Amino acid sequence: MQALQVFCVICWILAVSHGSPWLLFANRRDIRLVDITQSKKSVSKVLISNLSDATAIDFYYEEGNIFWTDISLEMIKRAVITDNETRIDVITTGLVSPDGLACDWLGKKLYWTEAESNRIEVANFDGSSRKVLFWQDLDLPRAIALDPLRGYMYWSDWGEVSKIERAGMNGDLTTREVIINDNISWPNGISLDYAEQKLYWVDAKLSFIERANFDGTAREIVSDGKLPQPFALTLYGDTLYWTDWHQRAIYACDKRDGSNKRQVHANHYPMGIHAYMPERQPPALPGRNPCAEANGGCSHLCLLAPKLPYYSCACPTGVKLLANNHTCADGAQQILLLARRQDLRRISLDTPDYTAVVLQLDNVRHAVAIDYDPIDRYVYWTDDKVKMIRRSHLDGSDQETLVETEVDNPDGLAVDWISRNLYWTDTGTDRIVVARLNGTSRRILISEDLDEPRAIVLDPADGYMYWTDWGEVPKIERAFMDGTGRMVLINTALRWPNGLAVDYVERKLYWGDAKEDKIEMSHLDGTHRLTLLADDNLPHIFGFALLGDYVYWTDWQRRSIERVNKIKGGEREVIIDQLPDLMGLKAVNVFDVSGWNLCSDRYGGCSHLCLPIPQGYRCACPTGQELLADNRTCIVPEAFLLFSRRSDIRRISLDTNNNDVIIPISGVQDAFALDFDIGDDRIYWTDVELKKISRAFLNGSNVETVIEFGLEYPEGMAVDWVAHNIYWVDTVANRIEVARLDGTSRRILVWKDLENPRSIVLDPSEGYMYWSDWGGVKKIERAHMDGSNRMVFIDNGGRANGLTIDYSEKRLYWADLDANTIELSNLDGSDRRRLQIASDQQPYSLTQYEDYIYWVDWDKGIFRANKTSGENQTKIQGHLGYVVDILVFHASRQEGWNLCAINNGGCSHLCLANPSMLDADGQGRHNCSCPMHYSLNDDQKTCSRKLHAVLRYELLPYC
Repeated sequence: MQALQVFCVICWILAVSHGSPWLLFANRRDIRLVDITQSKKSVSKVLISNLSDATAIDFYYEEGNIFWTDISLEMIKRAVITDNETRIDVITTGLVSPDGLACDWLGKKLYWTEAESNRIEVANFDGSSRKVLFWQDLDLPRAIALDPLRGYMYWSDWGEVSKIERAGMNGDLTTREVIINDNISWPNGISLDYAEQKLYWVDAKLSFIERANFDGTAREIVSDGKLPQPFALTLYGDTLYWTDWHQRAIYACDKRDGSNKRQVHANHYPMGIHAYMPERQPPALPGRNPCAEANGGCSHLCLLAPKLPYYSCACPTGVKLLANNHTCADGAQQILLLARRQDLRRISLDTPDYTAVVLQLDNVRHAVAIDYDPIDRYVYWTDDKVKMIRRSHLDGSDQETLVETEVDNPDGLAVDWISRNLYWTDTGTDRIVVARLNGTSRRILISEDLDEPRAIVLDPADGYMYWTDWGEVPKIERAFMDGTGRMVLINTALRWPNGLAVDYVERKLYWGDAKEDKIEMSHLDGTHRLTLLADDNLPHIFGFALLGDYVYWTDWQRRSIERVNKIKGGEREVIIDQLPDLMGLKAVNVFDVSGWNLCSDRYGGCSHLCLPIPQGYRCACPTGQELLADNRTCIVPEAFLLFSRRSDIRRISLDTNNNDVIIPISGVQDAFALDFDIGDDRIYWTDVELKKISRAFLNGSNVETVIEFGLEYPEGMAVDWVAHNIYWVDTVANRIEVARLDGTSRRILVWKDLENPRSIVLDPSEGYMYWSDWGGVKKIERAHMDGSNRMVFIDNGGRANGLTIDYSEKRLYWADLDANTIELSNLDGSDRRRLQIASDQQPYSLTQYEDYIYWVDWDKGIFRANKTSGENQTKIQGHLGYVVDILVFHASRQEGWNLCAINNGGCSHLCLANPSMLDADGQGRHNCSCPMHYSLNDDQKTCSRKLHAVLRYELLPYC
């Protein structure tokens, strides 16, 4: 069937080539060819089927190419008349309403009108070298027709002031003229009579067909008053043909007087129409096709013109023509990069049309911030919807995702093109982060005292970064690019500081305030603050940039991109108007790679991150790694101290000299007890202010609440790394509880005879837990990890705190807060003694690692000494403030095994070690246990919900 259809089409084309006239028309869902000389009722033949909404149409007869616009797809397509299946996308972006289309058969160019953006454009037949010819003084351009023989193009415009214009096909403004502008309303279709040099048009409102000379003179009516709704028009010989929407038909009449009006085809939805005849594309007049030889010497576009030398060279949109008038520059030099919610665009500032070219990208869901790297020519952007940071080349190629974890709302983005790093703000996690340009070596620079960080800009040559914060206390801050040296620059008369830009030449800082409706400026240190622009026409500034002599910004409410002179605020100009969903903006010189710092030379010798600072640089490491003593090489530390300091949790490496690093965990108010699970690199902590237990990964990401109800003052907490349970002590509620590490299966283990329980530590391999009690009788107690076999371990001491176990030597250590000493004993309570430390020490919390015991002194810092003798006492870190808990993160601190490690001991909920239950080999066993509102079934492994368990849980422990 397919072969038969192709054969028939070929036969038709042969018939056409032998002189039989045919009409080619768009029929919305297909493109058809109809014989207009048949004496009987005409029958159309489908050439191209299964279309969406074909409207305008034209052809290149010599090669059998059919071109059409698709309004629904917002595209221009091409097909060969003998091949219904092969369709080529010619123009796929930047179209909304391409109502008119015309083929230059001599220059092999395609021209079209765009009624939504009010432009007339041209491109090669394959869509390359696309250029905007006219963009001003157009309202609703509709039909377009070409006269390549004489170098003119004609178009209709049925906007507020309806008219028909003509201009040179090269877009020469001096040739543009209005030729018809009176007694005209809806000029839809136009067609040219090349032999008689006449222009024909139809008016859908006035129901006229008229004609005039090519210059608009000698105007006369061909047919008047009785055309229901004519749309498109074509001509062949002495006959005019037009399509009519209302009648769903094609009509014909004599081209001179409108006589012999008749219907030639019906029962379709005819749109654009052409006489598919070689006579409609005649050869060039002598000497009038200079583009036929070597493309006229042009590097890109050779466009025919009505004046000598009858052509001119032109460049793709946004690209300058060089001084030789034949060669185009290597792309646009100065551009705006625009982030819209669902696309990215580039706008050349080199040419006055300011056409926005859409980058061909995938899955842009909610782009916010945007920046550019002039070295590798990558565009970088953030996407709040998919929570990613991505990049691609300027043409949209090589798109890749750089950051896709631990990103919430990355509202600000800045490229350090000198040091090859990427910075961003995250208003969701309240952080400023840096990474290499490929997304690796990620490091959190600032996570404290940030409320709603938004815009960020860099001065890598001088080593500074600047950012805005539009939180409860709006401000603009500055810091070294390694996060140190932080200071507030502006914090008065500021409300919504969205945009920020640095003038590297004049050493000025510019910002836009979306609430104050102002653009302001200051010196880079925040002094000499001045208002550049303030009026009612700045309703909501968002994106902000500076290039050369101008400040650029996007405005949400005006839906515009505008610019103003950076010195006096004059020369205000609208670059783009009526474009919704405008977000971030970056103005760049595409090829400007100026600037230098010490990181430029072999990345400063740094193994991972080279971060510039004033008069120098610092090597830095990804979060979780530490610098060696050479201050250049990063390693993953084998062991480090973790400690809670009320408002934050920090780490100190035991392998390097780099100490006191904040773990960037959000939402910490009063961290107290601290522990970790080596299996998945998570830390757990209690917050006595928020009354909950939380966890996060070691890099501060994925903060989760484990326990958030029924807590009063959870001062002690410990992780069972074997059974994957968590134990805690509530000092006010006087109970010890257990749950799974995710907070499920919660159960109270001990609640009787507790007066003021504090610290707790576990020995899962042996099945014991130890805790201190500061009640009337100060003591340390021990029990099996299921709460059974409870016994007093130490009862003749002071307030014991900071319990820790040396698992290899099987010793328990604790701090006596009343005696200001460190004590230890065997795990059965024997061989109790004091560790000899300096008398001025006041130890509070303890931990043990290898040959050392580590402790916290609230006033003096963190210390260590030999765990047996107390000798070699060393200060690890001083001036830390109120440190509450401390531990060593290392695999040796969580070794050991029990049967709960295998499939949770077969238990459906809680597996709790119990050393009194022995198997046949004398190995310690375990108890299966249930949450408080469940009871253990007869199989001693699974749990069921019981009413009396609910009552017991609700009434007894919490009363």
